[in-house]
Parts: sequence; structure tokens; C-alpha cells
Amino acid sequence: MRMNRLTRPALALMGLAMTLQGLGCSSAGIAVREKLGYAKREQLVDRVEESRDAQESAKTQFASTLDELKSLTGYEDRELEGAYSKLKKELDRSEDRAGRVRDKIRSVERVGSALFDEWEDELDDYSTESLRRASEDQLIETRSRYERVVAAMRRAESKMDPVLDAFRDQVLFLKHNLNARAIASMDSTVIELESEISRLIADMESSIAEANVFIDQMGEG
Repeated sequence: MRMNRLTRPALALMGLAMTLQGLGCSSAGIAVREKLGYAKREQLVDRVEESRDAQESAKTQFASTLDELKSLTGYEDRELEGAYSKLKKELDRSEDRAGRVRDKIRSVERVGSALFDEWEDELDDYSTESLRRASEDQLIETRSRYERVVAAMRRAESKMDPVLDAFRDQVLFLKHNLNARAIASMDSTVIELESEISRLIADMESSIAEANVFIDQMGEG
């Protein structure tokens, strides 16, 4: 059967979308997007937005998992197996959200590295010294903004693993001790975990705020 005119462009776009999806945020993917008119600067802003959104989602999920853990108080022995299943699902979701945060931060760093390396290399292409200096000043300022937002993201990221480890321990302990006495022995650990999550959420909120400032400033530029 002969393809009509609408089918060929549609297939071409589908093929391109699959190629870009496969390349992800690799150097090749960044370059291909740029050739299609998606500048590195725009790619960086979009990656920062995605990282911000992933942190928002993770923040909510970590709080939800803590709430589920705290709700175990008062369960009867016969109800604990169902409670364990719910808590395990919350842990799985928290691990998934944490993985997304890590992936998004790495994608920010890959695009940022590509953008600033290219910008620095191209400073030597100027023949007008005043324009070169102006571009270099802008590079320094933009890189400084970028480093602040990445540092904030990394601080938040560094708090995730200790919290996840504590969640895993609680879930594993509950799995092996499905009785009310075991729940009572978890109380002090849950209080400590609540403090850890408060610090994690504070760092995530700080990182999200830095991301919003960066996005706004890049939009102004």
C-alpha cells in the first residue's frame, strides 16, 4: 500500500522523537536538539524546571511515607500485615521519586557543562575586545547562578539516602516483626526520622527556591 502525504511526515516525526528519547540528555542528544533549534540555554532552563518539579514530587512523597509510618501506632496485630503492605508501597514510591530527582540533577549538569564549555570556547572567536569582555562577564555571572542552583540541588540530594535507609530499616523491621510490641519499639526511631525528613524538606524547599530564581533570571537574560 502506498503511503499518503500525511503518513510520511508523521512517521518521520515519530522516528525523530524515538531517536531523541533514546539519546536522552547525552552529548549527542543535546547537540541534536540544538540543531533542531532548541538552544542549550533553553535546554538548561527546561532541565532545571524538571529537576525542581521532581524535587516537589519527592518532597510530597517523603512526607506521605512518614505519615504512613506514624499512623502505625494503635494498629492491632491482625491489621499489621495490611499496614506493612501500604508502608512498603510508600517506600517504593519514595525510592522512585528519589531516583527521578537524581536523574534530573544529572541531566542539569550535563546540559550545563555543554553550555558553559561551548560558551568559554567561543570567547576566542570575538574580534571586538569590548564584546568579548561583555560576553565573558555574562558567562561568569550565569555560571555563578548555575553553580548556586546545582549546589542547592546536591545538598537536598545528599539528604535523601539517609532518609531512605531509615525508611527501609523500618519497613524491614516491620516485615520481620508483625506485632504491636514491635510497633511500640519503633516510636523513638520514627521521632528521629521525622527530624531527618524536616531537614530534607527544608533543603528541598531551598533548592526549589534557587531553581525558581535561576529560571526567572535566565528568562530575563
